[in-house]
Amino acid sequence: MKTPNKVIRTDKWRLNPTTDQKILFGETIKVYRQACRYLVGIIYTHWSELGCLTADQLTPAVERLMHQTAKRPDVKYPQFNQAFYKFPSYYRRAAIAFAAGQVSSYVTRYREWQSGTRKRRDTKPPRLNADTGCYPALYKGQCYKLHGFNQVEIKAFNGKDWIWTTVQITELRERHACASNKMMSPSLIFNERYCHLSVPFTCKPEKRKPEANVTAVDLGINTTATIAVVTHSGTVIHREFIHPGKDIDRRDKRLKSVSMRASKTMGKGGKLHKGFCSKTYDKCRRINHQIGHIVSKRIVDIAKEFNSEAIVFENLKGWKPKGGKKRSNLRQRFHGWLKAKIRDFTEMKWAELGGKVVEVVAAYTSKLAYDGSGTVKRNSKKYSLATFSSGKRFNADLNGAYNIGARGVFKLTRRNDGEGRSSKNSGRPPRSWACLCDLWATVSPRLA
Repeated sequence: MKTPNKVIRTDKWRLNPTTDQKILFGETIKVYRQACRYLVGIIYTHWSELGCLTADQLTPAVERLMHQTAKRPDVKYPQFNQAFYKFPSYYRRAAIAFAAGQVSSYVTRYREWQSGTRKRRDTKPPRLNADTGCYPALYKGQCYKLHGFNQVEIKAFNGKDWIWTTVQITELRERHACASNKMMSPSLIFNERYCHLSVPFTCKPEKRKPEANVTAVDLGINTTATIAVVTHSGTVIHREFIHPGKDIDRRDKRLKSVSMRASKTMGKGGKLHKGFCSKTYDKCRRINHQIGHIVSKRIVDIAKEFNSEAIVFENLKGWKPKGGKKRSNLRQRFHGWLKAKIRDFTEMKWAELGGKVVEVVAAYTSKLAYDGSGTVKRNSKKYSLATFSSGKRFNADLNGAYNIGARGVFKLTRRNDGEGRSSKNSGRPPRSWACLCDLWATVSPRLA
């Protein structure tokens, strides 16, 4: 995967508004959304003329329809200035950009529906949704003024006029401290639960000079992530197990309570109502989100510490779990397997540092012994324990991480000298089915 030159990431800057400021922000969001709804109608009416314009051409074209000035006293929709008196120009332009995006999305989806591109034959046509939960984008100097990184001055609506109000910044991340990162226009997020600035940054990763090693990750159920740092010569210089058990127990405890409540609600028969235990499921999703960030951050920290060339994962796309024995909780545990979330979060964090993520064939990574002795036998009572044909007992996840690292090295280096070589009992070419021993085999002839 090619690492992009520019990466956009968003920080959350928490604000601590007073009671009066909360009222101001609430009024600001309310009037901004009203303006967006008004503009959606105007833009959709004239989309045949506006749809072919670029983003830079569209904003002045819409303003010529609804914004009165001294040089342009007559416009087609003078009601906008009457309904939104003294509406700041940069808030207006942000609203135009948002409304144009809504209309463009609707027109595209409607054309696809008309052409027959539908998930189901009876799919209803899309509807133009002008009543969306949007938030205003703030332009520097016109909508907000930053005083260091402790305070921010925001232009807000008090119900009659637009005034400046200063609010404290209580928490922020570190992306603003990086000189190569460029801060873009933030958005004011305010509702019953949150009050913060969503601040996007354009990050330019520095050109890396990595060491000749990869960080291999085996994502499992018994252990969330097993890490092995493997050099190009096949030496394992670091290994680690990551398993935030406390958070996993919190999630599983809540999920178990759902089944108990369901049995009490239904009894021996019946159905559950729509939205049953929805708040509990939402909480579990948030816990999973946190677990994904905790694990991915540690993976990236390890790769950064050893200056790895890449982070290597198994390609598990399209993989579906198989159910266990009757009354087994294996299927439920597979549903809590965060393989995609951890991989995606890791790629996002690692790309910001200029690194790349590599995927390798997942088949037989844990089934083949890393030393080339053939297939391993898993312990029926403790599935994380593997026994090699030589009698050696080893952690199955760690064995898989070693093999994943070896396959990652082969994929990165594109070695052809080991193409015909295979493990002792695997009978497979190492590029797709390689084990750690195949790396040793490619290095030993050179040393000899």
